[in-house]
Amino acid sequence: MGSFAWLLQWPVRALILLLVAKLPVGMQMASFPVALLSAIVIGLLGTLLIVPLKLLLGPVWFVSSLGGLISPVSFLFNWLITIVLFGLAAWLIDGFRLQNGLVSAILGGLAYSILSSVVLRFIGLEIPLTRAMGAAAGLG
Repeated sequence: MGSFAWLLQWPVRALILLLVAKLPVGMQMASFPVALLSAIVIGLLGTLLIVPLKLLLGPVWFVSSLGGLISPVSFLFNWLITIVLFGLAAWLIDGFRLQNGLVSAILGGLAYSILSSVVLRFIGLEIPLTRAMGAAAGLG
C-alpha cells in the first residue's frame, strides 16, 4: 500500500493545511485546490532537497542529539525541515501566504506537523511527508 498511501496522503494533508489556516498562526490558504497544490509542492520540494538538507543538518543533528539518543532534538530538526518547506511553498504558490513571515512558518509548521502526525496515524496512512523528513526521522 506504500505508493497508494502516498497518493491518499495528499488530499488529507491539503485538508490539514486548510485546518491550520483556520488557526491563529498567521497562515492563509485561498482554497482547497491551492491547499492540494501546496501539499504536493511541499512533498516535491522535500524530495528535491533531501541531499542538501541531509548534508546541512545531518552533522549538526548527530552532535546535538548524541546520535539520536535525545528524541526532542530529532523532533526539532524535523520541524526545521517543515518550516523551510512551508516557507518555500508559500513563496512559490499564489494563494498560500504566511502573514507574519518566519513566525507564521514556525507556528504553521508546528501545527501542521502535529496535526498531520495525529490524523495520518489515526487513519492508518502515516508515512513521512517527504523523503527528506523520512531521512531526518531515520537519523533519529
